[in-house]
Amino acid sequence: MKNGNSNGLTEREKDILDFEQSWWSLSVPREQAVRDRFQLTETEYDELLEVLIATEAALEAEPLLVRRLRRMKDRRRQEHVARRTAAQEVK
Repeated sequence: MKNGNSNGLTEREKDILDFEQSWWSLSVPREQAVRDRFQLTETEYDELLEVLIATEAALEAEPLLVRRLRRMKDRRRQEHVARRTAAQEVK
């Protein structure tokens, strides 16, 4: 449910973006921080984050963060494809 903010993000979506900017400075592991703050598993949170960073509203709200997260996602995907390709060539 959207909240009528001019940037089109819900409070939860803004909270997720805020968390992504600072979770590394917390004294607990990311997985625990996600569970404590959002009551989600890390997998559920990562799925929400992936959908969120694909939106224009997120890009407009936090362009540097969203571009960095998109690059990281693309890099992980490329590494995954490279590993699968290498594993298939070995067979």
